[in-house]
Amino acid sequence: MWPHIAPNHGPHWLASLARRLASPVNVMLIVLSAVSVLVHDCSAAALIGGMIVLSVSLATWQGQETRSDRAVAALRTMVHTTIAVRRRADPASTPVAQERPIAELVPGEIIHLAAGDLIPADARLLASKDLFVNQAALTGESMPVEKIPARCAVATAAQAGLLPNIALMGTAVFSGTATAVIVLTGDRAIFGHIAQSIAGQEPPTDFEAGLNRIARLMLAILAVMSPLVFLINWLTKGDWFEAVLFAMAVGVGLAPEMLPMLVTVNLAKGAMAMSRRKVIIKRLAAIQNLGAMDTLCTDKTGTLTQDLVILKQHVDLAGHDSERVLEFAYLNSYFQSGLHNLLDVAVLRHEELSERMRIAQAYRLIDEIPYDFTRRRMSVVVQAPHARMLICKGAVEEVFSVCTAAELEGQRVPLDTTHYRDLMAISDRLNDDGFRVIAIAFRELPEAPETHAYCLADEHGLTLLGYIAFLDPPKESAAPALAALADSGIDVKILTGDSPRIASKICQMVGLARSAPVLGSDLDKLDAQGLADAALRNQIFAKLTPVHKAAIVRALREHGRVVGVLGDGINDGPALRAADVGISVDSAADIARESADVILLEKSLLVLHDGVMEGRRVFANLLKYLRMSASSNFGNIFSVLGASAWLPFLPMAPIQLLTNNLLYDFSQTALPTDNVDDESLRRPRRWEVGKMGEYILGMGPVSSFFDYLTFAALFWLLGANTPAHAALFQTGWFIESLFSQTLIVHIIRTRRLPFIESRSSQALLATTVGLCLVGAWLPYSPLATPLGMHPLPGAYWPLLAAILLGYAGAAFAARRLLARWVPVD
Repeated sequence: MWPHIAPNHGPHWLASLARRLASPVNVMLIVLSAVSVLVHDCSAAALIGGMIVLSVSLATWQGQETRSDRAVAALRTMVHTTIAVRRRADPASTPVAQERPIAELVPGEIIHLAAGDLIPADARLLASKDLFVNQAALTGESMPVEKIPARCAVATAAQAGLLPNIALMGTAVFSGTATAVIVLTGDRAIFGHIAQSIAGQEPPTDFEAGLNRIARLMLAILAVMSPLVFLINWLTKGDWFEAVLFAMAVGVGLAPEMLPMLVTVNLAKGAMAMSRRKVIIKRLAAIQNLGAMDTLCTDKTGTLTQDLVILKQHVDLAGHDSERVLEFAYLNSYFQSGLHNLLDVAVLRHEELSERMRIAQAYRLIDEIPYDFTRRRMSVVVQAPHARMLICKGAVEEVFSVCTAAELEGQRVPLDTTHYRDLMAISDRLNDDGFRVIAIAFRELPEAPETHAYCLADEHGLTLLGYIAFLDPPKESAAPALAALADSGIDVKILTGDSPRIASKICQMVGLARSAPVLGSDLDKLDAQGLADAALRNQIFAKLTPVHKAAIVRALREHGRVVGVLGDGINDGPALRAADVGISVDSAADIARESADVILLEKSLLVLHDGVMEGRRVFANLLKYLRMSASSNFGNIFSVLGASAWLPFLPMAPIQLLTNNLLYDFSQTALPTDNVDDESLRRPRRWEVGKMGEYILGMGPVSSFFDYLTFAALFWLLGANTPAHAALFQTGWFIESLFSQTLIVHIIRTRRLPFIESRSSQALLATTVGLCLVGAWLPYSPLATPLGMHPLPGAYWPLLAAILLGYAGAAFAARRLLARWVPVD
């Protein structure tokens, strides 16, 4: 999304508040509060209102629209999207091209476009050179469309993409160069209208869909249970009014009213933690996708290597150093006006070229044939003192394909297929040593008018001159980072457009040599199943086009993999879009940055690994709340139903149920700060609702069993067995229920021995212990009478301790068994 289109300032706080209040859970609570007022139960209405205020205010305060969004927005200002625009330094000066933020563009300005640029506004072409634009995002066309500065009839907005002289905002320059005048910007552009209509309407991730399913499941249980509880209590107790209040309180207790807040707080905390680790999250829900990622497809340059390309050799076809090869390479890079890559920079900064600038002054640029990813070469046409020449550089095979001669020891000799193997020997040797090899060729051209335009057809009959070789050594951190990713259950696949020999050599140097490289040409011969098998089985892919990369990512996803793509080039854009989570860097090409979900401020696999671990940590803490809340609620269903049918009074007063639920929910607000065991971070975290259901069925009955032990102790041992002693029974279950629900998080949060082998965060320990102390104080406090509580006899507390110890032991054993049978960690 462009910074000046549907800007991500977040909604006004009132709009955010209204949206949160309109959630299904909060709507239900508001209705219950209104009913409580109508039946004159103001205490219940006040408590329910307190729950709503707690959930909504904490979520808004910690949520995406406020603290985290402001922090992420501040960090995202480091991710600049600029365009070359012709401007005057002052009114009297000559306009010069300068890089400016696209948000500053206004109609009438002249911009320069090159391969890799995202077009920042609707623009009319003034001049172009082999300009091809990918406008699939707007028109659905799968292939790039050629654009030329032709005169065209006025079209409707719907037909603007069909005009050859109009470049639309939001499309990408696939190849070529152009000069254009800005016509429409921002919201007035066609892209702007679309952006306004879809702003903020991104489809939910699998994680969001899973949370919604859990919330709907809990609400469905609530919709069944509340009427059932009402009927049982009305029929057994005869007081329909009291039964209504109790059923409402049960409904509130079963509702996951803190779930939206805890999800938002967890994700916001994760985004903030990631930002401190140089990982910027463009969409909070992408955090879980990052944690769930089990396959990482990445390019080679800058990820495995230092991204510090150095020109090391310039040799003729006999393998000897050649100043002529060096000079022609310099002229090509010097006069290139399109996208300068790292190889061009290395040529222009080569230490032996201090005198080349002076030599270049003797030449004059006539035209150029820009680079594109299909033919993988580019040429410049220069006027030399003695002749007009076309100088071409590019990938070895692609340059060979347009050569008919070679220059050997100063002599021009015919070139045919019989020479191919001999001439490739030097290139292969350099590739085997880890060098990136570029071929240099030239052709003398006949004289032509200055206005003569040269095109792809002029790249033929060239004379192969020699090679320039670049070195981009592996990063020292690459091997440890790859080992860390492998230990974390992430399968790394290298997708590169580079030579298979270079890719194989670099991968060997960093410990990725389990399979020979698969070429893009090999993938072209495979059907869909064959492509999927190759994508799953192999680790290194070379000589790939953007289409190949995207096809590999889609094949992996279709076979159940959660795929992340790390890329920063123009050719990575389609793969980034096709991935579950697209990852780029702040220095990447425009199209890569805009296609990504996650931005790294440092192109490092170690930084990415930190981000993945944080994503898993966020997911693990969310699972703790979901397991605890769902299993506790499931157990409470059986406890409430059984007690309601058996007791001659309500097992807990409605006001007590609401207070219990409020205190319990408040104790869980510290869960996002909790520590996560190392074993919970060793493999990708995926949303599996089925396993969650098995977990609930395993843990819920354990909770209910100890509730019934509490009922028995209160009823028979402490004499709370008549309506006159209802307050004692209700207070006793209130304390046991609060303590067991609140403290059980320390059992559920880990497979290890709690408090000894695995310790919770200080914040979580403080809130759980603090809330239990508050609960124990309530029966003896001034609030006891309004809450309908009775002071508990001394004999109750040893019984409670025994029940809690038994519950902790049973829950720990059940947790261990579930970890073996239902491996949810």
